[in-house]
Amino acid sequence: MEYLKAFIVGGIICVFGQILMDRTKLMPGRITVLFVVIGTLLTGFGLYQPIVNFGGAGATVPISGFGYALGKGVMKEVTKEGFVGIFTGGLKATAGGVTAAILFGFLSALLFSPKAKE
Repeated sequence: MEYLKAFIVGGIICVFGQILMDRTKLMPGRITVLFVVIGTLLTGFGLYQPIVNFGGAGATVPISGFGYALGKGVMKEVTKEGFVGIFTGGLKATAGGVTAAILFGFLSALLFSPKAKE
């Protein structure tokens, strides 16, 4: 049942992204930024946590989950460190994921010799 819930939540998030790509003139990069901002705002208002509780990885794996991690990290550090937590919380919360993306991207470039699109 957990997999089904994750599939439904992740699918709904992806459907919203596809609708934005099909029905608007927004480029994928702007949609990505929009999803991160929406994830962060929903976290700040306490609305994303129930989605995560229901959908699990279906809510945390899409790019809106990155915004959730940023918002959650900032809120945790603000309660712990005060004003400085605004600047450090998001970095601390997402450092592992960003590091992994850079590392695996680098390793992929070494192994598969990427070429520019023509």
